[in-house]
Amino acid sequence: MSKAGEAERYETRRRTIEELDMSTIQEQSGAASSHPHAKKVNFKLEAVVIPVSDVDRSKSFYSSLGWRLDADFAVGDAFRVVQFTPPGSPASVHFGKGLTSATPGAAQNIYLIVSDIEAAHAELTARGAKVSDVFHRAGPGQPPLSGRDPAGRSYVSFASLSDPDGNTWLLQEITARLPGRVDADETAFSSPADLAAALRRAAAAHGEHEKRTGAHDENWPDWYAEYMVAEQSGRALPV
Repeated sequence: MSKAGEAERYETRRRTIEELDMSTIQEQSGAASSHPHAKKVNFKLEAVVIPVSDVDRSKSFYSSLGWRLDADFAVGDAFRVVQFTPPGSPASVHFGKGLTSATPGAAQNIYLIVSDIEAAHAELTARGAKVSDVFHRAGPGQPPLSGRDPAGRSYVSFASLSDPDGNTWLLQEITARLPGRVDADETAFSSPADLAAALRRAAAAHGEHEKRTGAHDENWPDWYAEYMVAEQSGRALPV
């Protein structure tokens, strides 16, 4: 092949490589621009501010519930923040001076999730809190009915209590989450009581499983584990 022919072939190859490289860069750039926030960032609820009129009175009330006192900081007479955390909760509550312009008592129906509504009711009552009777609803928007849900369904059994200013808390029993509400790859229990309650539910379900199969299940630890993970993640429960 002549030198002219080799030069022409080299130039053709060079242009082809440049065009391919440019095409790849454009595709990558387009993918990046179409997903400018592709990186997932966790946004964790840390604290909720509730308006109160008497800081010390509120501090005494939430302490009496057994909530953990995390902080009590004051700057002069104009600012004070008190932080309490309910047992097993990843989020806390703030109240004090200079935190909010909301009217004391304006915080209504802040949800407190429990695994056993009757046990929670009994504990708070024993601590001197004025808790409503346990009630349930047949479904969303339905009127309240007396007592815990007879079928023990998640999300439908409640009780409520108020602090001295009238800020209200709604206790809701949740034992199994709806699909997509929790990370399916992570199973965690916030307290020994929650873990014990989950074990009891797994034991009851496993008893029904053995009745159906008519045989003792030597692999019951595996069955318990599968049940507890599925229950928390909202997946179909083993039978």
